[in-house]
Amino acid sequence: MSGNKASRQKPCHHCKSRPASAPAGTSTIHYEKFWLYRHCSSLQQSDRQAQKAGQLFSGLLAMNVVFLGSAFLSSMIFNNVAITLADVWILLSILKVLCVCWIFYYLLGTRRQPHAVLYQDSHAGAIWIRGSVLLFGSFSVLLNVFHIGYSAVVIQCKSTLEILFPSIEILFICAQAYFLWNHSKDCIQVQHNFTRCGLMLTIATNLLLWLLAVTNDTLHTEIEGQLRQVEQRFAGNETALCPCPNTTICEVFQKGYILLYPFNTEFCLVCCSMLYVMWKNVGRRISHHHVPHVKSKFKFQGVVFGPLLGTIAVIIGVCVFMIYQVQATSSGPNHQVLVMYYSYYIVLLPLMSVGAVIGTVIHALEKRELDTVKNPTRSLDVVLFMAAALGQICMSYFSIVAIVATKPIKLLHSLILSHSVLLIFQNITQNVFIIDGLHRQPLMSPNKEEETKEDQIHEGHDQRRVSVLELGQEIRKVSLSYIHSYSHLNWKRRALREISFFLVLCNIILWIMPTFGAHPVFENGLEKEFYGYSTWFTIVNFGLPLSVFYRMHSVGGLLEVYVTA
Repeated sequence: MSGNKASRQKPCHHCKSRPASAPAGTSTIHYEKFWLYRHCSSLQQSDRQAQKAGQLFSGLLAMNVVFLGSAFLSSMIFNNVAITLADVWILLSILKVLCVCWIFYYLLGTRRQPHAVLYQDSHAGAIWIRGSVLLFGSFSVLLNVFHIGYSAVVIQCKSTLEILFPSIEILFICAQAYFLWNHSKDCIQVQHNFTRCGLMLTIATNLLLWLLAVTNDTLHTEIEGQLRQVEQRFAGNETALCPCPNTTICEVFQKGYILLYPFNTEFCLVCCSMLYVMWKNVGRRISHHHVPHVKSKFKFQGVVFGPLLGTIAVIIGVCVFMIYQVQATSSGPNHQVLVMYYSYYIVLLPLMSVGAVIGTVIHALEKRELDTVKNPTRSLDVVLFMAAALGQICMSYFSIVAIVATKPIKLLHSLILSHSVLLIFQNITQNVFIIDGLHRQPLMSPNKEEETKEDQIHEGHDQRRVSVLELGQEIRKVSLSYIHSYSHLNWKRRALREISFFLVLCNIILWIMPTFGAHPVFENGLEKEFYGYSTWFTIVNFGLPLSVFYRMHSVGGLLEVYVTA
């Protein structure tokens, strides 16, 4: 009787049925609703609207935090009496402590709930970007250690807070690096809104740390003052207001801090990109048909000229970099070294541009189908390529204006002008090539093609009762069709692989040189004299980390283009 009552019971129209593609056990999940969803009738239509409301609220939270921090930074720059650097550090320390608390809560609370992580985004958290988080995070920790050591040596004229703040940042860096290394692929299915707010708060904190690193030249100016005081001490003029008791230790901390400074800004940018992907994946349910059937693997086959030319470019670049660094650390880069440095770029950049243009033309000739599946990681990659390229393009245009205004009559000035123009063109052509390649569907090998076709035939075997003979004929037809198409596409695929591999090696050397200390844009003196020290310092610290991030991100994008070709 009870069974008949149950059978006559009307279904609940407010209950959401489990998606057909969801795994077993998800029928007990009740996806939470945003508070606006519960109280506003206009939003009571679908979970999609609740997701949009949650994203809007967390985005507004991040926007307000960024605006508040930007107001503090601007006040520090334009009115250093009312708002000091210590006030900015206090605000950032509070934000970092809140972020660390949320990360611990996510690891120990949210993620351990039932059905918390049913799906993982296979495109998110690639090994190269997680490795860069560990690399830049390690160097950022070392940077703060140097900062603590420098403050401890001159503690007589420093506040103890200048030791506390870097210590909090070390905790923040370690917690964030662990979190992103292990959980960057998560598509969290519980506590949507709290997770979104935590992720956005962490993104806003990283953006403020990046803005502080870009605009704050206090320690750099102080280090230069210390170095001048050391020179005056050797000359017999004891005028140091904050003398360093041990000159050798001070120089180690100073040089280490300046060398590692760009890594901290890189760490903030990489973390922002990974956290944004996690934020987009909150509450995301991935269907089975979105999962690719064939995973392309990196194989070093059929490429000769790309690795050869790229290796030559890397070897020459390492030699130029070592000569430049030796001169820069001894007596400063002289005229001949700067000419050699810019000449290397002027030879390499046109080759990279020509390769990217040829690759784009081959993509057009291939007529491969576009991959239209929704992919937050790829969408973010496109935005990052366009945004990160703006850093180098911005510096190049500032250099062009400075050189043209001063009338380039010297050889070095002409080289800097050519370098800036070629760099703009190379960034644009490479972006077009990579973005076009990322949106192409990968080609399958013959074995994978046969396996896929065989699986499709086996799926319908029970319905159509396909005989073994018919199965063999189908596989033979697919093999002959693939061999025919491969003979026509072989040279195109090989050319794409050669170009991609060459560009990978070139971007690696162009990432190494500015990352580990070669900064002629600041050391040639032309732009610094034209715009002033503080202005050009801000421009370089805005553009240089983006440029380094662009080269590192390009390596990952080009490797994906290489694999899919």
